[in-house]
Amino acid sequence: MDRKEMTKKHLITCSVIVVMVIISALNIFSTTPVMPAAKHIVLVPANLLFSKPAEAEEAAYNFADEALPLDDKKVDFKLKKSIAKHRYKTVQSNVLHAKADKVFPIIEPILRAYGIPEDFKYVPLVESGLRGGTSPKGARGVWQFMPGTARTYGLRVNRRVDERLNLRKSTIAACKYIKELYQEFNSWTLAAAAYNNGSIKLERAINKQNEDNYFRMSLNRETGSYVYKLIAMKEIITNPEKYGYKNFYSYNHLHQLPSFLVAYN
Repeated sequence: MDRKEMTKKHLITCSVIVVMVIISALNIFSTTPVMPAAKHIVLVPANLLFSKPAEAEEAAYNFADEALPLDDKKVDFKLKKSIAKHRYKTVQSNVLHAKADKVFPIIEPILRAYGIPEDFKYVPLVESGLRGGTSPKGARGVWQFMPGTARTYGLRVNRRVDERLNLRKSTIAACKYIKELYQEFNSWTLAAAAYNNGSIKLERAINKQNEDNYFRMSLNRETGSYVYKLIAMKEIITNPEKYGYKNFYSYNHLHQLPSFLVAYN
C-alpha cells in the first residue's frame, strides 16, 4: 500500500471517529437523564426553623383548656387588641403582678378544692383591675360581688360586716357561683361570660342567636371582650418580660426557683 492510500485511509478513520463523538455528544445533551428516585426535599425558611409551629402558638391561647378559633380574623384581632391594652407601654405599672402575688397563693388552692379551672384566678385581676374598691353599680371586693349575689352564696353583707372584702370567703363564694354557672352552660368560657353579665342575659343571647360558642356570639361590649381580657391577663402574667414588664418579683415564677433563691427574695 503506497503512502497516498495509507493517508487517505487514516483520514477516513479519523472522520468516522469525529462523527461518532459528535453523535454521542448530541445524544447526551438531548436525552433527559434518568435519576434514581429520591425523597421530596422541602426547603424551610430559616426563621421558621427556630420558631414554634403555628398550631403550638394557637394552643397557647385558651381559657380553661377551651381553645380560641384564631383562624377567625375577628377573634384574632380582638385577642391581640386586648393583649396590647395591657402591655407595659400602655399600662406602665407592675400593680397587676403585685396583686397576683398577693391573691394567687390564697385563690389557687380554693379553686382546686372546688374543681374550678385555675384560669379563673385571673377573674379578680380583670374584675377589680388596678383600682379595686366599689363599682358604681355597688359591686365590691376582688370578685366584685353585688350585695344580693354575695348573700346568695353565703357571704354576710350588712352595715357592720361585708365579707366581700374577705379574700378567702369571697373566693369560696365565687367558686360556688362559677360551678353553678358551668352546670348550667356546660362551658367554662360561657360560665366566665355569665359571671360578668348574668346567666339570664347570656341564656337569652344564646337562644336568640342559636349559638353557644362564646367566640362566635354577638354580646354587649363589656361581656364580648371579657374572656379576651382574661386570656390577655393570663398571657401577660405568665410571660411578663415578653410584654415589657421587668424588675418585679412574681409568684408565678418565684415558686419555680430553688428554695435557697426563694429564701433571699
